[in-house]
Amino acid sequence: MLSPSLEDYLEELYRTLLKKSHIRIKDIADCLSVSMPSVVKGLRRLDRLGYIDYKPYQKIILLDKGKKKGRFLVERNKILRDFVKIIGSECDIKAEAEAMEHYLSKPSIKAIEKLTRFLQENHEILSKLQSFKYVSILHNELEDIEY
Repeated sequence: MLSPSLEDYLEELYRTLLKKSHIRIKDIADCLSVSMPSVVKGLRRLDRLGYIDYKPYQKIILLDKGKKKGRFLVERNKILRDFVKIIGSECDIKAEAEAMEHYLSKPSIKAIEKLTRFLQENHEILSKLQSFKYVSILHNELEDIEY
């Protein structure tokens, strides 16, 4: 199992290699707001684990295992962004999905995907959800708590 930071590196490698034929360490560092030495350390670990072929000053190659896991990581992020958006959360959708993605199990991700697709395909139910007025049980308590 990959650590959250290794997942982030692999996800970004996969996402970037879908758009470009090559990727630079600086690209990953800039995108994830981490140092270049941290990226190199992560790439070495991904190489040892068989996700990529990494040698300094050479092209980074995403191996089959890395492509499969990378595709899953990108899809997981999209599922969670779609979910946060569809439930109408007033937050930074990208940051919220990033916070959730490393800590949910595959069965929970699948259930969220199922619910999201159900709501997307059933506009009348989605409309009811969006217009539903409720008083949060935690409303008063949450106003006083800083995150």
